[in-house]
Amino acid sequence: MPGWFSVVMGLCGLTLAWHNAGPVLGEMATGIALVLGLLSALVFGVLLVASVVRWQRYPAALAEDLRHPVRHAFVAAFPVSVLLLAAVGVALSGPNPVWNGLWWLGVLTQLWATVWVLGRWLAPVTPGQGPGNTGLWPAVTPVLLIPVVGNVVVPLAGLPLGHEAWSAAQMGIGAFFWPIVLALVLVRRIAHSPVPDRILPAWFITLAPPAVIGIVLLQWQAPLPLVLALWGVGLFTLLWLLPMLRRIAGQPFGLAFWALSFPLAALCTLTLKLAALQPGSGAWQTGAMVLLAITSIVVLWLGFATVRGLRDGTLLAPEPLANIQPVAA
Repeated sequence: MPGWFSVVMGLCGLTLAWHNAGPVLGEMATGIALVLGLLSALVFGVLLVASVVRWQRYPAALAEDLRHPVRHAFVAAFPVSVLLLAAVGVALSGPNPVWNGLWWLGVLTQLWATVWVLGRWLAPVTPGQGPGNTGLWPAVTPVLLIPVVGNVVVPLAGLPLGHEAWSAAQMGIGAFFWPIVLALVLVRRIAHSPVPDRILPAWFITLAPPAVIGIVLLQWQAPLPLVLALWGVGLFTLLWLLPMLRRIAGQPFGLAFWALSFPLAALCTLTLKLAALQPGSGAWQTGAMVLLAITSIVVLWLGFATVRGLRDGTLLAPEPLANIQPVAA
């Protein structure tokens, strides 16, 4: 399903983190970033081919994904992966027409995904929706942050490529909807029903928006206190979510576990950038290195667990993410 592109998101995020560790770790970090970048592109290519084959052979399966109240939001993992690949390419080799074309592909598909997902919120009420019924609440999960808030990823490559106006406009979409989606998810959790246990790792996606926005604001040379405030929100979110790790560890490994990867990598990258701005602070340097090590271990574990799941066939079996019936888009 489209959610497999979350693997590319995690690998690209770790690539950018190691690239930003270059000022501290030197050529070793640059070499690791290059290897991870190539691996990200390879995994993306394999998934793209597999997705096209699935679309041609099993169109009903893709249609079911697009109707599903949870899985439909994963459709945005593809454009976010494209945008992150463009950001990795620009970071490792500088701006060029290839990354520019890749960026525009990601921008337009991400904008479409946002309009399409949010269009479901305004669709006519169907049987089973409305007062006294569950309505759209089953679809309100942290996964919504991928299509709705994923727009904040646009400036990562857009600014170096010279698309400042468009980058600002599309980041505004994500920055506007970030608190709205987060509030809706919390209302669903408190007043309606908890998120299904199988997608508990998706809560870590809430860590990504403040971290990515902080990185972008540094690219725009925004006031440092504003960036530090966003870093503080990211750090608090991480501490807030840590107690969930025991419950997450109690779940069978699934694709949703990759939700841990990119958000951790984004916070790590922001921490590394802030540490570089304060070279005299040993605490910042130490914290950044510890976070880089943790993020690398998490992604490495996710990679091994994914390979094992593919070998055993458990990741290719139908996975009931939510015990609810799909509704018309």
